[in-house]
Amino acid sequence: MHKTRLSTCLAALFAPLASTADTLDLDPQVITGSRYETSGFSLPFSVDHISAEQATAGKPGVSLAEALARVPGLVVQDRNNYAQDLQVSSRGFGARAAFGIRGIKLLADGTPASSPDGQGQAGTFDLDTLDHIEVLRGPFATTYGSNAGGVIQVFSRDGEGAPKVSAKTSQGAWGSRRNQIGAEGGNDKAGFIVNQSHFETDGYRDHSSATIDKTFAKLTLYPDDVSKLALTFSDLNQNGTDDPQGLSWGAYKQDRDAAAASALQYDTRKTIDHRQLGLNYERHIGRGTWQATLYGGERRVIQYQSIPTGPQANPRHSGGVIDFERTFYGGSSRWIQPFELGASLLTLTAGLDYDFSSDDRQGYENFVGTTLGVKGNLRRDERDDVTSLAPYVQLGWQLDKLQLQAGLRYNEVEFDVDDKYLANGDDGGRVTYREATPSLGASYALTPQVNVYASWGKGLETPTLNELSYSGPGGSFGFSLDPASSEQLEVGLKSHLGERSRLNLALFRITTEDELVVASALGGRTSYQNAAETLRQGLELSFDSQLSETVQAHLAYTRISATYSKGFTAGGNRIESGRHIPGVPANTLYGELNWTPVEGFSTGVEGIYRSKLYVEDSNTAKAAPAYALFNWQARFEQKLDALTLSQTLRIDNLLDRDYIGSVIVGDGNGRYYEPGPERAWYVGAGLEYTFN
Repeated sequence: MHKTRLSTCLAALFAPLASTADTLDLDPQVITGSRYETSGFSLPFSVDHISAEQATAGKPGVSLAEALARVPGLVVQDRNNYAQDLQVSSRGFGARAAFGIRGIKLLADGTPASSPDGQGQAGTFDLDTLDHIEVLRGPFATTYGSNAGGVIQVFSRDGEGAPKVSAKTSQGAWGSRRNQIGAEGGNDKAGFIVNQSHFETDGYRDHSSATIDKTFAKLTLYPDDVSKLALTFSDLNQNGTDDPQGLSWGAYKQDRDAAAASALQYDTRKTIDHRQLGLNYERHIGRGTWQATLYGGERRVIQYQSIPTGPQANPRHSGGVIDFERTFYGGSSRWIQPFELGASLLTLTAGLDYDFSSDDRQGYENFVGTTLGVKGNLRRDERDDVTSLAPYVQLGWQLDKLQLQAGLRYNEVEFDVDDKYLANGDDGGRVTYREATPSLGASYALTPQVNVYASWGKGLETPTLNELSYSGPGGSFGFSLDPASSEQLEVGLKSHLGERSRLNLALFRITTEDELVVASALGGRTSYQNAAETLRQGLELSFDSQLSETVQAHLAYTRISATYSKGFTAGGNRIESGRHIPGVPANTLYGELNWTPVEGFSTGVEGIYRSKLYVEDSNTAKAAPAYALFNWQARFEQKLDALTLSQTLRIDNLLDRDYIGSVIVGDGNGRYYEPGPERAWYVGAGLEYTFN
């Protein structure tokens, strides 16, 4: 009797708190791929929408890797090395990146976070102000230019509603701590958002400490009912970030937390100062829309490498210290015009993208006498300019159950090197890459809940400045390198399984000619050559479901076979056809289960499995073994009138697995392996106050 009364009392107590989990959006609106807002369900290509809640809830908010693991087709290798940024590949594009992200177009609020040569850095993104992320894979990524094997586009939110201020603080393993403070608000005339964060960590490996300061500000203006103007400013300061480098397999087995001996010997480290301004303007004129973007900024990098003094005796060697100042700017303009043709709708988009970067680059010896890890004599002095100019046109035609998409872009990328250090010869020169990249796609609604589609496209992947730098005769600038050209085919299905679940399936095949591969990696310098033809084929599967009023599930699976389809010789070694492209796992599985039993409390578990990773082209070196990880998080929230309090508890690598988190493809010293961290804890707390 008493137990029945207790149950009744508890039910009455929690009844007002009973809450559904955030409703699953089965049909998110996206712009990436088509360039105008439309249903992602009906588009004839793979594009994923990640909400701010999905990307940041229960997570530290430090790295974009926290958000991207849930996207099929992407391989996100979080190096846990803040001197080198993330390594992200999309269907194999970008897997060979030695640092940062290449082969994938990065955009933030419409402005590029990738240089015109295709090298990008995800570390500049601010997750505190995130609205959503869109990730595009497949043939229509080529409409975003050269080096666009995929597109990752980050959108910040506009300041809206009553003004509010927020602050968060967190502590974690290995002396990790993060503090954030922000303010935002807006009305129908203007909105603002300002955010500043400070992160520091001792790092889980020796010699891996980092300090990162970010500032982001956005002002949104609505001059009238048909126009919108957004001004953004971002600033990243990362001073003296230690680089523990990769380990050999033997060194890893001996001590997974160790830094490479050379990293300690030369005190390898990196300093980054990056700031950028952006302007986005949109105006509706009749039924058409004009969109324009302008941006500009500066980036300063100083990096101390562990190149031994012996190789630097070569007069052509550029030293062991990289020091450059980059000025970059650009803009884009597009017109979007819909036409009603009877019962159908035709949307025409025509635009022009212009991007420019100029590096004032020096190289220095990393020693003075017998003192290592200091700036020594000048060994390199040049100006590197990269210019990209690309007109494009896209068509979208909606005919009842059938939707057609077509795109054509003409890419022109010019590299211009002015060598001012002539003691070792003149490496200056100019090379221009030009190619048109078409794409076609069609989707058909078999039923209101099932769409099938197919798409095709051709892509262009130019070498980056880093890949050109030492790829010519005798280590000179590699002006003779050709761009890689690809042909992509994708077929798929998108389905709503009732009102609570969504299933996406994509099959793809990508053939590439003149693939760039490592020719040699000696003396701290990696050179590249055009030698390979490759074949990538596989499938992507994602499943989202509102299992009940309080439980959500997400599953993403990728199967890919990425191989060299024709044998070649590199660095005197024969690579036979059928060898696997390093850095691309055959199988990746990600799962997430979230439970919100009552308002103000939620908890969830994440699991990820990744098959083994080959580390070099011959596939004979020890592959990084397969692994499976589980993470757990819990969130609490209390609302007291205008004040909202929140707390987060998180444990990563719950079972304390020993694993390789990422690999350095083709490392000439055999230091391929970057160990992932052991079990790690994270505790955070925040408050938000709204002024009414």
